[in-house]
Amino acid sequence: MRDGNGADRIVPIRHDADETLDEQERAEITLDSIGDAVVSTDTSGNVTYLNAFAERMTGWRREEAVGRPLVRVVRIVDSATREPRPNPMDLAVRMNTTVALTSNCVLIRRDGLETAIEDSAAPIHDRQGRIAGAVMVLHDVSAARATSLHMSHLAAHDALTDLPNRVLLNDRLTQAIESARRHHYQLAVVFLDLDRFKQVNDSVGHGIGDQLLQTVASRLVASVRRSDTVSRYGGDEFVILLSRLEQADDAAAAVRKVLTAFTMPFEVTDRELHVSASIGVSVYPDDGQDSETLITNADTAMYSAKARGSNLYQFFKPEMNVRALTRHWMESDLRQALSRQEFVLCYQPKFSLETGAMTGAEALVRWMHPGRGLTLPEQFLPIPEGADLVLPMGRWALREACSQARARLDAGWPMRVGYNLSAIEFRDRELLAYVCTALAESRLEPRYLELELTERVLMQHTESSTRALQVLRHLGVQIAIDDFGTGYSSLSYLRDCPVDSLKIDRSFVRDMTADPGAASVVRAAIGMAKSLKCRAIAQGVETAQQVAVLRAMGCDEGQGDYLSRPLVAEEFARLVARGERGEVEPAAEPAEAAERIAERPYDTTVGERGVHLSEGQRGAIGRAVHDSRIVQPK
Repeated sequence: MRDGNGADRIVPIRHDADETLDEQERAEITLDSIGDAVVSTDTSGNVTYLNAFAERMTGWRREEAVGRPLVRVVRIVDSATREPRPNPMDLAVRMNTTVALTSNCVLIRRDGLETAIEDSAAPIHDRQGRIAGAVMVLHDVSAARATSLHMSHLAAHDALTDLPNRVLLNDRLTQAIESARRHHYQLAVVFLDLDRFKQVNDSVGHGIGDQLLQTVASRLVASVRRSDTVSRYGGDEFVILLSRLEQADDAAAAVRKVLTAFTMPFEVTDRELHVSASIGVSVYPDDGQDSETLITNADTAMYSAKARGSNLYQFFKPEMNVRALTRHWMESDLRQALSRQEFVLCYQPKFSLETGAMTGAEALVRWMHPGRGLTLPEQFLPIPEGADLVLPMGRWALREACSQARARLDAGWPMRVGYNLSAIEFRDRELLAYVCTALAESRLEPRYLELELTERVLMQHTESSTRALQVLRHLGVQIAIDDFGTGYSSLSYLRDCPVDSLKIDRSFVRDMTADPGAASVVRAAIGMAKSLKCRAIAQGVETAQQVAVLRAMGCDEGQGDYLSRPLVAEEFARLVARGERGEVEPAAEPAEAAERIAERPYDTTVGERGVHLSEGQRGAIGRAVHDSRIVQPK
């Protein structure tokens, strides 16, 4: 090539080639260094280039991929539908513009490994501006998408049980209602609450309680269909969505299966915990047209089931709303009753069945409502546990019982007073402290206080129960087992328990004159009491016939409306203030008949007259109520 003067000039062609090669190498080095996959194609859609990251993401080596159709090398599907996604490079070439891939796409590597990706494609132009192919950049978003999914999961699930929470439940229930409306079928909302769960936390700690909730959650999930939803609604409450039901009876069958899950004990670490549940059920469309109404009505039905006992279920009925409103107002009033001093103590005396003398009394809490008057226990006692009022009410009652017992003692009327400890009170860590405080503040000697506990409370945690009773007994407090015969105590356990009296459950006393089985239980309980050298006390004595049979069986004491109804403190004080010993001397024939029942409990034939007392004989035991002399506590 000549220069401007006409002389020949050597053009450095090799030097330019080297520069071009260096630029290509630098470009490849640069592309191999970035953390995204880069793929290019020609106008026919065949691969012309893969960088190193693209090789790793696709599983194809560059030499193998070049010349192959892009759809074979870069396989992209929708993560939800698993359908292939359109090739964005085709669109970029056709429209001559940059195109972004739709969200939720997955790249399937050559060996089947999947990677969540985001990408964009753009056309490649030559120096004349003509389209020469396309380039696509793939970005691995697996970590980011996993984090996002995890955060979304946390927002919609309970942290302890990993069950759907209220937010997700409401969303699923709303969708299920819409589907049921379109396809004309039913669904049910099941509201489940664990019975006395607070006692578990109070007795064994919140850590064990949390593990119990996790175990309950697992059993509930196993009890329903895969298409149903089990959610933790809060605390010890669970809500189950039973979708696509043909009829309400299908919900009843499902609920019975759920209740069956609570028949076996729950194993938590090294403990066996017995837990029951109360369940309420509402059905779409009869009991509500939206999620809020259905859940509220199921909750209302659950409270109705809980009021009837444990491990029961109830379907919602419109009249339950009236009772729920009444309960709401009663709970509100109950919270203020303590500060307003509306609670009073009544006393039901206990009598010696041999002498007719009063031996003590059981303190019973009554509510003197300013508007409704004296409110019966069955109307308000189920409320305090759910309203966290058991402990404050119980502590007031114990202090008041000790204070009034001291006042009678100061008046010259020594009388043992019994107080029934609930399970919540017995498991309270401060029980010993407030018993001691009540005795100290009232200046009452411990021997005049008798604490009553049911078998079921004692047997839940036998070792810790025994220790607690031993400490109380060491203080001098008397111990009684209430409702004896309804639990599952064993003689070996009772032998180690510091017990002063066994109170035979009223159901056996009521039925013993007609039911041989009940008579057998009463006789066995009396025998057990004698073997333990403690008193046998019959509860619910309602007839003279029962008095005669109990005396024949050797029962020590009796308590019930036949002997004396519960008396307010003033009436009880007047009864205690009058008193000479009353003697019980039934006539020979009734006594013989009573002995036949006592000795041969499986032969209930007692003659046409049966076991009864004359009016004068009835008065003998009745004098224990109106004319008794105080007996010093043993």
